[in-house]
Amino acid sequence: MVHMQQPVHLGPKPLTREDVHAVARGDAPVALTDAAREAVTTARAHIERLATAEKPTYGVSTGFGALAVRHIPPDRRAALQQSLVRSHAAGAGPEVEREVVRALVLLRLKTLASGHTGVRLETAEAMAAMLNAGITPVVHEFGSLGCSGDLAPLSAAALALTGEGYVRDASGELVTAADALKQAGITPVKLAEKEGLALINGTDGMLGMLVLAIKDLHHLLDVADLTAAMSVEALLGTDRVFAADLHALRPHPGQGRSARRMAELLAGSEIMESHRGPDCTRVQDAYSLRCSPQVHGAARDTVAYAETVADRELASSIDNPVVLPDGRVESNGNFHGAPVAYVLDFLAIPVADVASIAERRTDRMLDVNRSHGLPPFLADDPGVDSGHMIAQYTQAAIVSELKRLAVPASVDSIPSSAMQEDHVSMGWSAARKLRKAVDGLRTVLAIEFLTAARALDLRAPLKPAPATAAAVAKLREVVPGPGPDRHLAPEIAAAEDLIRSGAL
Repeated sequence: MVHMQQPVHLGPKPLTREDVHAVARGDAPVALTDAAREAVTTARAHIERLATAEKPTYGVSTGFGALAVRHIPPDRRAALQQSLVRSHAAGAGPEVEREVVRALVLLRLKTLASGHTGVRLETAEAMAAMLNAGITPVVHEFGSLGCSGDLAPLSAAALALTGEGYVRDASGELVTAADALKQAGITPVKLAEKEGLALINGTDGMLGMLVLAIKDLHHLLDVADLTAAMSVEALLGTDRVFAADLHALRPHPGQGRSARRMAELLAGSEIMESHRGPDCTRVQDAYSLRCSPQVHGAARDTVAYAETVADRELASSIDNPVVLPDGRVESNGNFHGAPVAYVLDFLAIPVADVASIAERRTDRMLDVNRSHGLPPFLADDPGVDSGHMIAQYTQAAIVSELKRLAVPASVDSIPSSAMQEDHVSMGWSAARKLRKAVDGLRTVLAIEFLTAARALDLRAPLKPAPATAAAVAKLREVVPGPGPDRHLAPEIAAAEDLIRSGAL
């Protein structure tokens, strides 16, 4: 692959969320720092010392999980590590998205580079080379319980590193790992003591999905402020409720930000000015309009908490056992995904609620009894045309699904490994459903965007605010204005693409 970006450097220092985005979505290259090379080499020396000791060390000279009581002779330890990876690469279901797998591999490499796992330097370098070559191991949807790490997903990545299993090459073609590594000039790794365990014992998949979701939600909450402002404008609502001094009375930072953004988006609107006079009795709008900053703001503050958890995890080195600076190799429980699982579940709640309030605003624009002069369903010829009637059905169906996705996964522990792993986090499952929820929110906002833009066009000759008018103009580059009924599904998809692109 040809990389134009600056490399992301991996070492004892924490990665940033932007580093993860750059590698997972932008294909930025990675490189081990000199400090990482030294730390990895030092830790490996401790493992090699323990490998020859009489006292058994978990993962070095013993079996795994419930089989940790079995001592493994030296001549079987390489086979032990390869068998571990093969047997644990037991995923099933659809392939996981490329960006998730790249994030997962990057975050495991980040821990390897910390010098707390005991892998050999050549193993870490091979993983970096695999990322830089654009080789993406095939990881399946199901197989992680979010404790002892994301075992099956990470095992699929580790298996590819050894030249077994299947991958997607840089062009996206499904090929064997052996062929992809050979084509890239990467020697398959022959696992030594502790290495198989070190490659699979982390919460990297769920953390990668959390970091990607945080990025997406920042963007979507900005879009939600925009679509809400457009709906308020289209429904002849009041912007007085977005005044800064009102929100200072309840100083949640997210609420203040959303209120400020909505006020700025509505500034200079002829539509808003048209009903400011003494004859206007609209002093209190419906909650879905008036309380948008409170709902969007609470979602923003939840994302801020998620950022705190993500940043702590990005500063973590998760493995079991872990190599400490004094050479001790100690078992621990840091692979338990509870901190990440809880916040993944937490985020699914505001995602559902932000979508819910957007759907309520959309429905209000379509109801002739509540839309203050707009035609029924914004139809061109009501009765002959149905306008956006069924687009709101689609919103309602998605919102209903989002409510189901907001049910927490992290409370649903299922014991495994002959009751050795008797409490698990289900963090991977929480992450998978959050990704679906984020996609659903994008679609719901796309439909509100389409509907509000159509309603604003129908308020002509009054002009919307410069900011909301710019948003409508951007949409009109890909979706025509009001008129007789058209095939709406492509227009919803076009609005989604516009949101996804960042153009708004």
